[in-house]
Amino acid sequence: MSIGVVIADDQELVRSGFAMILESQPDITVLAEASDGAEAVAAVTEHRPDVVLLDIRMPGMDGIEAAREICARTSSRALMLTTFDQDDYVYDALYAGASGFLLKDVRRDDLVHAVRVVATGESLLAPTVTRRLISDLTARRPRAAVSPTGLDALTGRERETLVLLGRGLSNAEIATALVLSEHTVKTHVSNVLSKLGLRDRVQAVIAAYESGLISPGTP
Repeated sequence: MSIGVVIADDQELVRSGFAMILESQPDITVLAEASDGAEAVAAVTEHRPDVVLLDIRMPGMDGIEAAREICARTSSRALMLTTFDQDDYVYDALYAGASGFLLKDVRRDDLVHAVRVVATGESLLAPTVTRRLISDLTARRPRAAVSPTGLDALTGRERETLVLLGRGLSNAEIATALVLSEHTVKTHVSNVLSKLGLRDRVQAVIAAYESGLISPGTP
């Protein structure tokens, strides 16, 4: 089944470049392009793509506001794009419901991989920003999305899973660390998201920091 994608960026060359890369893949179809956030929301509403690539900085409605509307009103998953690896807007984008974050200089293979990963319901951040980015931003801009007492709903294994999610581990790595099967880890991750009211594992990473399970700078 083909993965439907909408691309939103105010730079035409960037849009067309990403479109060419993605359209060359047999399992990805670019359904529409947009030059700003408002056009992106309209395109997503019309085409209902699996993934929408959103530039964070666009004129008029920016990518953050567009992501907020898209994630609230549709099941499409937002993958944010920016030229900066430490952008203050990234934190807001993740809170808006974005499922991934990539730098615009991403390699073509990594772009394709990111779209496929996000389309399956997983989350993805550029390797250069994953834990350091969230750690830095939560240290500078703390918000109590999940209080320490809110963690009481989690079992011991689920808390351990949340800690390892916060450290950027994949399901396979968590399974190895806890000596569990990947299937069991997926169940724990699902329970963590459900009990804490989180959209995906990106928000789980943020929650791990904000709840105090992990402190900024923790290895």
